[in-house]
Amino acid sequence: MLIRALFLTLLFVGSAFSQSNPDWTTPHAPFRIVGNVYYVGSKDLASYLITTPQGHILINSNLTTSVPQIEKSVEALGFHFKDVKILLISHGHWDHAAGSAEVLRLTGAKYMVMDADVPVVESGGKLDFQYGDRPEFLYRPTKVDRVLHDGEEVRLGGTVLVAHLTPGHTKGCTTWRMQVTEGGKTYNVVIVGSPNVNPGYKLVNNKNYPQIADDYVRMWAVLKSLPCDIFLGAHGGYFGLEEKYPLLKDGGANPFVDPSGYKKYVAEKEQEFDTELAKQRLAAK
Repeated sequence: MLIRALFLTLLFVGSAFSQSNPDWTTPHAPFRIVGNVYYVGSKDLASYLITTPQGHILINSNLTTSVPQIEKSVEALGFHFKDVKILLISHGHWDHAAGSAEVLRLTGAKYMVMDADVPVVESGGKLDFQYGDRPEFLYRPTKVDRVLHDGEEVRLGGTVLVAHLTPGHTKGCTTWRMQVTEGGKTYNVVIVGSPNVNPGYKLVNNKNYPQIADDYVRMWAVLKSLPCDIFLGAHGGYFGLEEKYPLLKDGGANPFVDPSGYKKYVAEKEQEFDTELAKQRLAAK
């Protein structure tokens, strides 16, 4: 009874928090992006279904309240939610991982998480360097089945996803890369974990994450090294979901093929980081 009460409390708090971000809970029509890659998230919390003959891969479980919407989107596309065999996340924040326990309960999938974020998800967010002491950012602790390391592959039914450690936003923030062939052409798909420096992040003298600034620098190097044709990310706002989606209906070129948009986005975010780091270094003198 105590555990159930705690879970319901976390669910209520998380739901209350998401009300200030309506795009997180506003449904979005599910659709095929390219090849076997489908969008099944909300208006801004991105979730991706990667289909294969041996079952499916889901990237990001989002909020606890997101799971029914994700399941509905998967089924609307003609697939079965119970056929999800692997669950991945972009990083261990509640808005991308709070629904994981429920997804695993419904599907029996294997949960695979980057090593540095494993303590966070298995503690339900309590070991997050920034939000661990804030109840509104906690969620149901979830056991990880496979601990991933930088550069490792996740394989299922002929599909291969590569996990790239892009730390800073969280210690184990992960950018996913895969190749998809469609119409005789091969595309490099990149799903950016998160390059954001959240409000309140200490880039200087951070006792909970001493190497945070160096990790962001490492992230920029990784993101700039990745070949990208299809630009996606953990939030729809990263890659212009709302602007690009209507263009699919025109029957022209796939709007999600956006290598220049990817480079521009990474450059802009790196500049924002540099500006914030310089500001914090000056304040620390």
